[in-house]
Amino acid sequence: MITGERVRLRGVEKEDVGKFVLWLNDPEVTQHLLMYWPLTNAQEEKWFEDLKNLEPAAQPLAIEVKTEQGWQLVGNCSYHHLDWRNRSGEVGIFIGDKNFWGQGYGREAMNLLLQFGFNRLNLNRVYLQVFETNPRAIRAYEHAGFVQEGRLRQDIFLNGRYIDVLVMGLLRVEWEAKQA
Repeated sequence: MITGERVRLRGVEKEDVGKFVLWLNDPEVTQHLLMYWPLTNAQEEKWFEDLKNLEPAAQPLAIEVKTEQGWQLVGNCSYHHLDWRNRSGEVGIFIGDKNFWGQGYGREAMNLLLQFGFNRLNLNRVYLQVFETNPRAIRAYEHAGFVQEGRLRQDIFLNGRYIDVLVMGLLRVEWEAKQA
């Protein structure tokens, strides 16, 4: 488990699948994700079963928030496309429970994920992709230290038009300088 002040990251459990299906079928939640087709419980259960085939560092992590009632599941995050030779990986994150949007929980989860990536996985570069139509996420990523490295022009068709996808990256030395 990776624990911060208000957020902790833990392995995904089978009991989490129902909430993931609920969130990933909500257009407001998926408007900034690559999800565009309704998801069934069976599909998400198969996804969960397939997790055992992933290397440990690529396993998704549940994001939980400390509440008065205890720890509450609010989303998930993970590393993808890990390149051990070049020490890089792509990160993805979403807060599915809209009651926890805009309160800094995603920012804290991202900081925990970066700390884990640089200090435990020994990554040199972490990168992500974000839709240009998601200014809240872009600001949060910039706050974490990410800088725009590129733009995939008209890469995604969303709500009747093509939008750009920004590629943002963070180097270990930049992250370390921000921690000092």
